[in-house]
Amino acid sequence: MNKPTLNQFQGCLIGQCVGDALGKPVERENTTVCQDYVKLLRTQNFSFCCDNKFPIGQYTDDSQLARELMLSFIDCSGFDPAYFAQRFAAIHSRQEIIGCSSASRKVAEKLSLGEPWTSAGTPAPYARNGAAMRSAPIGLLFWHNQEQLISAACNQGRVTHQDIDAQAGAVAIAGATAIALLSEKIEPQQFLENLSNWVGTVSETMADRIRELKDYLLLPLEQVVLWAANTPNLPPTLLSWPGISPDVTASVLWSLYSFLRSPENYWETICTAISPGGDVDTTAAMAGAISGAYNGLSAIPKEIATQVNDRGTWDYESLLKLADRCFDLSMSISNQQFVDLVPEQPIGERWDFAIGLIN
Repeated sequence: MNKPTLNQFQGCLIGQCVGDALGKPVERENTTVCQDYVKLLRTQNFSFCCDNKFPIGQYTDDSQLARELMLSFIDCSGFDPAYFAQRFAAIHSRQEIIGCSSASRKVAEKLSLGEPWTSAGTPAPYARNGAAMRSAPIGLLFWHNQEQLISAACNQGRVTHQDIDAQAGAVAIAGATAIALLSEKIEPQQFLENLSNWVGTVSETMADRIRELKDYLLLPLEQVVLWAANTPNLPPTLLSWPGISPDVTASVLWSLYSFLRSPENYWETICTAISPGGDVDTTAAMAGAISGAYNGLSAIPKEIATQVNDRGTWDYESLLKLADRCFDLSMSISNQQFVDLVPEQPIGERWDFAIGLIN
């Protein structure tokens, strides 16, 4: 079976940070503003890709927390939700987070005061995209084991979101990343069928919406935006958002659509993710992570990739080193699990999902 490459791990992390940084200057803007911005993006002149507060390449909490999740992997030689919760609380307490929600801050305060990670997350119904936006690294670590991927995606999501749909969104992005890593060629119908089956173990509601996406892949952008954004019972705070809101279902669907419309083209995926307006730093971050995992670092324009940073720290070279360490850890875990399989245990129990993707 195929195994992921280092280039793909690097592409996933840098791809997320680039999408995040490019979406940030037009977050919450409407469709017209974002489509005009995308026209400039397509020229790949990046001098305008910043706001008045931060320089070009500054990414937000989407990628900061994905980075913290990867750092927790390295420190624990695997995934420990309690330790990730500590890192989540610590980066908030240092006031380093850019663009976090009030709900995220409240969770961090609870964790800092000693509340367990199992209960600190915002209770349902609160199905925002905060758990999904940082979950691509779960796909990097557990590409080889569907059961562990789903469990880890849900638990890292549970740190901040107790809502099942929010956790299912995290499974969707982690699972899409794993599928992208293992696929020689993306077949959108099969991609969505595999992904919806995994997501369905957590939320059939989310899984059904992902299955529906296959009917919208070739429709005009405007029609797909209306469909993706049409989540029942949206709270008033989300109804005011243009384009794609931070609702987990809407933002996950749009990120998947953006990738599957142009799976071979990272740049076009980012442009599509930003086009409708709304929570575009997050949609571009998630779509960029999946596309980067599939196409690799070499597919991302180097001129902007090398400018990613977090207030001058955790820049391109630092992030590449983190991706390298995560790659080594993932390969070590996958190799050890293969060795641990006893002859009586069907290999398919651990590898069936991966083998199915490349047959």
